[in-house]
Amino acid sequence: MRELDGLVWLLLLTGLLVLMQRSLHREIQAVFLLITRNVDISRVLFSVLFLPGVVLHETSHYAMALILGVRTGRFSLLPRQIDGERLQLGFIETERTDVVRDALIGAAPLLTGGLVVAYIGLVQFGLSGFWQSIENGSEAAWITSLTGIFSHSDFWLWLYLAFVVSSTMMPSKSDRRAWLPIILILLSLLLISLLGGAGPWLEHTLTPTLDSIIRSIVVIFGISNVMHLALWSPFYIIRRILEHFTGLKVT
Repeated sequence: MRELDGLVWLLLLTGLLVLMQRSLHREIQAVFLLITRNVDISRVLFSVLFLPGVVLHETSHYAMALILGVRTGRFSLLPRQIDGERLQLGFIETERTDVVRDALIGAAPLLTGGLVVAYIGLVQFGLSGFWQSIENGSEAAWITSLTGIFSHSDFWLWLYLAFVVSSTMMPSKSDRRAWLPIILILLSLLLISLLGGAGPWLEHTLTPTLDSIIRSIVVIFGISNVMHLALWSPFYIIRRILEHFTGLKVT
């Protein structure tokens, strides 16, 4: 059962990240709207705030399409309202191909964004030592590690980049359109392998590698969740203060 720990954490942190991302985005947009009293200006400010992440997201789609030989169409980094309520910060049109290439193109922002967040968290902030000190139960060690993170000369720049990238790396609904067929195919192959008696071989060869990959993704999602949670509270408080003094309420 220990091999399933990584998968359980991945599912929990993925769900939490989606919820935190949506909630934080609402709070930020509400603050901008209360300050500017103008929907269009608040949208522009919101899109500018997340522009580095949007650029990485859309260029990741483009680069993957280019690598896979898939033709691309229109490309935009300008925000637009879709479905009457959702704000789309950017898009790129790609040719519909087979499910494998469509799935890879859709997953590209998650791959590149995850690498950027992992680099910032583990290399720039040295969070690997921080997690290790927590696991060892050494309070002095993790306080020292945390102090070192905040004393980083470019701390606020790296924090900003990590936040906007992690907050825009999740695939959109259109990005995930080819994921279901791929998942069903993989599950079918797994079922056939198990029925064919390959269970012990899978457990001893593939499971450890897969678990290591999953645990790496868990670290990335954990860093992203911590940042979203840390930023949600101040924006929530600012929004409530603005609502109190302006007499306005954002719904």
